[in-house]
Amino acid sequence: MIKRAADRVGTEGLIVVLGTPTADSSKLFAMTVTEGDPTWAGPLAGAGLGVPAYHVMEDEIKSQVDETVYEDEVGLTEMTLENPDEILAAVRAVRESNGVG
Repeated sequence: MIKRAADRVGTEGLIVVLGTPTADSSKLFAMTVTEGDPTWAGPLAGAGLGVPAYHVMEDEIKSQVDETVYEDEVGLTEMTLENPDEILAAVRAVRESNGVG
């Protein structure tokens, strides 16, 4: 779906917001949309979009969502995650290593 959206509207100004629950899954999805699918299994195999990925818990995203909506939709999940800082660091590292975002 992300590839179709990028094909339709282009990648200028496009970001991907993840809600993945672990550092490993977050890194994999961030790499997939930025660099291309590292497993070579999906439509982005070898064809990254070069768009930055952010996690919904990152301040850049969280600050743009109404506080009540955020708490209703993300708050409980965020509280139950074992290592949210590792998730945020994994996504940030992919952006930094690719010079996006």
